[in-house]
Order: sequence, then structure tokens, then C-alpha cells
Amino acid sequence: MTTTSHARADAPAPASRRLREVLSLDDFEKAAQRHLPRPVFQYVAGGVEDNVSREANRAAFREWGLVPRALAGVSGRSQATTLLGREYAHPFGVAPIGIAALYAYRGDLVLARAAAAANIPMVMSGSSLIRLEEVVQAAPDAWFQAYLPGNEKVITDLVARVARAGFRTLVLTVDVPISGNRENNVRAGFSTPLRPTARLAWDGITHPRWLFGTFLNTIVRHGMPHFENNYAHRGAPILSANVLRDFSDRGNLDWGHFDLIRRMWKGHMVVKGILDPRDARIAVDRGADAIVVSNHGGRQLDGAVAPLHVLAEIVAASGPVPVLFDSGVRRGTDVLKALALGATFVLLGRSFGYAAAIGGEAGVKHAIGILATEVDRDMALLGLKRLADLDASYLRRLLP
Repeated sequence: MTTTSHARADAPAPASRRLREVLSLDDFEKAAQRHLPRPVFQYVAGGVEDNVSREANRAAFREWGLVPRALAGVSGRSQATTLLGREYAHPFGVAPIGIAALYAYRGDLVLARAAAAANIPMVMSGSSLIRLEEVVQAAPDAWFQAYLPGNEKVITDLVARVARAGFRTLVLTVDVPISGNRENNVRAGFSTPLRPTARLAWDGITHPRWLFGTFLNTIVRHGMPHFENNYAHRGAPILSANVLRDFSDRGNLDWGHFDLIRRMWKGHMVVKGILDPRDARIAVDRGADAIVVSNHGGRQLDGAVAPLHVLAEIVAASGPVPVLFDSGVRRGTDVLKALALGATFVLLGRSFGYAAAIGGEAGVKHAIGILATEVDRDMALLGLKRLADLDASYLRRLLP
């Protein structure tokens, strides 16, 4: 498979002037900060406590330098990557991002359709506001990410629902036994559900494009959004003065529940949120089809190690099982560094969420195109025609 036209540096510019001004994934974040009300933006952008892990995720990439090869004959490059028995056009996909429909109109559908059009995977978040059945109907190859409590009935009911809907890949997120200390959300006035306040109303009024294009447009056309997919039944509304969101205790979840899910689930089962090689080995031995090395984008334990620092160890512990990577990826060189350290695939969340917020499906397609173009260019500059030839010999460790 040769590199597709939208992945090349001479790809046509998007029609929207707003998107033509976006040259990198970081540009999407800057545009989203202007577009979104402060509480909503802070929910997406923030980490926990002092943001140590969030910042360390980016810094880790700067600890590695790339070593290009010369005169390698790099025409006819291909980014095609096989993962879980399927060939994708690029070595990256859309990570699960919660409540996407709050900051992008029909956000989960927008992300799923754009990913399907580009032939990359999209992982739907369990903390989403659009029913999972709608998303898999629009994008049959989407994956579903579940946050599960240690309650067998809740587990079996939700897993059965996901299977009935037609999902073939289940992602079990294991790094949220309790919610992280997201002080930035409190300071910005964000909660789930959102509480109606004068401050929240002002934040909406001062961001009319979001207010009318996303929030009110959703309510008029689809009613008040609810958390639809944490359980087999509908959850709390996104806006309420007195309703509490049901956070059933996830602290009880253990490897016994993993075994229960593995027995039930007939498709691919991916474990997300692994940072210790011992846990990777346990997951593989108990039947995981893939591992995602992740610290939840720096949104759970502040001070948790940057995933890039433990990636090679987890790859070694996982044997033949593919290892995916997320947390802190913003550039094509980041993707290639993770692949050189042994990852099979890379996931990004925030950047695609920002792209959906400011540009809808066209915005997400533009973000995919930017990253694909960077990967293609960087492969050429490294002297690579195939990603299968990329290994640690292309890297040198620099001083932190």
C-alpha cells in the first residue's frame, strides 16, 4: 500500500479558512481555547493536581534524538500498519475522549466517521453522551472503551450490550479505580453533571459559536445529553442542579473480573492504562489481545511515570502481543519515536477532540491529514520506506 494522497506534504488545503490557519496539532489546541467556554476547555486540557505527569509526557519525547539514514531510496513510502488482524492506513488512531459531544456537536459520531474515512481506528469512550449503538452503526469498525466497577451484574449487562451492538474490540481501562484529583476542573467551574450557575451561563454567552453551534443545537435537535454508556442503562444528564452522576465503586475491580470479561467477550480485548511490565505480563497470560501503555494523559495519578519511559520494558514483557502507546503525542516524530521503542500503534485523544470542537468532521480529517503528512515526511527524512524497518537504532538517548 503506497502512501495515500492526503498524507503527502502537497495535500490540498481544507476549504474552511478557520482550518487553513491550522498547521499543527498544537494549533488546534490554541483555537479550541478561544472557541470553548473555560470550564469545558479545562476539562479537556487539564491534568491533575500540579500537572506533573501531563507535562512529563511531552518532555519525555525531547529526551530522544532521531538518527536518520542517508541515500536510502525512500520513494513509495507506506504507513500501512497491521493491528489485531486488520491493516490500517496509518500507525495512529483516536484514543477514547470523554463527553466529546459537549465540546463538539455530535462529537463521538464526528470522530468515528472521520476515523473510518481515513481507515484508522477510533476508540469510543464509555463516558460519552451519544448511545454506543448509534456510533457503531455509523462506524462498524469502531472500538468501545469501558469503565467498569467490580460488580458482576453491571459488568455482564454492559458487556452484553456492547456485544449486541456489534462492537468487535473492547478496551478495558484499568487505571481509574477512583477519579483523579482534577483541581483544575473545580477552579474552572466544571463538574459532571454541570451545575447551572451565573458563571457557567456567562461562559456560554461569551462563546456564542459553541453555545449555538454545539450546546443549544444539541438540545434543540436531540434533547438534553445524558451519560449513555457507562452502564447498560442511561445515566445522569450533562446539566443538572441536583442530580449526581453514579460512580459505582471501581476500586473493587480486579483480575478475577478481568477473567469474567474475557470469558464473556468473544472479540478482541485490549487493556488500557498499563505502566508496569508485571501487569502487562499478567494481562497477556490471562488473554489480553493488546496492551495500551498509558498514564491517562496525565489525568489520574500526578507523578505517574511518563509512558515513553516504560514502553520498551512493557514491549519486552508482552511478547508477541501488540503494544499500543498514548499520552503526550503531538507530532509525527513523536509517533515514530514510540514505534522505534517497540510500540505497534499510537493513540491520540486531546488533539482530535480539539479538532472536532472547532471544525467538526472536517476538522478531525484535517488533524489526521496533518499528522499523516508529518509521519510521511519524517519517514523520508529518516530514510525509511516501511515502518517495519523502524527500531531503536534510529534513536539516541539525550540528557533529560
